[in-house]
Amino acid sequence: MKLLKFVVLLSFLLLAAACSPASEGKGDKKPVTLHLFTWSDYTEETAAKEFEQKFGIKVVTDTFGSNEELLAKMQGGASGYDITVPSDYMVSIMVKQGLLAEIDPAKIPNLAQVYKHLKGLYYDPKNTYSVPYLWGTTGIGYNSDVVQTPPESWQALFDERSKGKISLLNDEREVFAMALRTEGFSINSTDPKQVAAAKVRLMTQKPLVKTYTSENYDQLLVSGEVALAHGWSGTVLRAAAEKPSIRYMIPKEGGTIWQDNLCVLKTSTHKSEAMAFINYLLEPAVAARISTKVKYASANEAARTFLPKELATNPVIYPPESTIERLDWIKDVGDAIKLYDRAWTELKVK
Repeated sequence: MKLLKFVVLLSFLLLAAACSPASEGKGDKKPVTLHLFTWSDYTEETAAKEFEQKFGIKVVTDTFGSNEELLAKMQGGASGYDITVPSDYMVSIMVKQGLLAEIDPAKIPNLAQVYKHLKGLYYDPKNTYSVPYLWGTTGIGYNSDVVQTPPESWQALFDERSKGKISLLNDEREVFAMALRTEGFSINSTDPKQVAAAKVRLMTQKPLVKTYTSENYDQLLVSGEVALAHGWSGTVLRAAAEKPSIRYMIPKEGGTIWQDNLCVLKTSTHKSEAMAFINYLLEPAVAARISTKVKYASANEAARTFLPKELATNPVIYPPESTIERLDWIKDVGDAIKLYDRAWTELKVK
């Protein structure tokens, strides 16, 4: 009987080792290191460590500040990355350029727990290349101790009384989305005259802007260096956790809704391990811990039940339908991106 138990146990251990993503296809059992290329300040430190302990796979993180920076690095021949986190419209661009590998749903069972309304979106209708991860909105963060009349419009970022106290995202499409809205145009305009009008508005605004940054505007708000910040919902909420006078609002003209996605790069040599990590990040308890830290909504529906009540019911993290109706997705504008690229370059260098 003891011999039989030993044989059964040995068989189980051998089967487990064969199914482990760390050992898949690697007879020498050489330790695997995954390289994650993600947004700045977008990780929860213990998640990667716990994954490493559980699977024996190390995760090394590198960061970018915008979708365009991510794309430029990939187009520049950057190699060695396994997983990246592009936003919606950038997924469709990266698919067209052959940069992403197809997802194997069988290796990401937690994909089944993603909200139905966050799957099958315009940029990847069958989620062939992307797994929804975190989502949020773009609006204005402001210090109510300084800005005593709550802003209602994007025009607040063009008010000369706030000169030197305004920050804008260092993000080409987000900045132009804001300017196009103030002109009454679509944020996905492909009309050269409309993009040019938005550029003129931004050039006029530039003397008022302290900095263009996507990476530390929360701390600029906290320190008082800026009073108004064009920014992403979760980042502003993190600033508000440090300084309660900081608020977040979506202007009456509307804001942006976006979704960041977990994708495996086609050049990855560890695709199975990468998908195991993606699945781990979508474990409800893990996803909730990430949301608690970064203050963005998880795409995993079950994760919301693990959140502290003040986050699970926060309308900035989970906006009501009445707010979502005023939001637009940034989309791939095709060849018209050259208009944006040229205008953005002119704005930044002049």
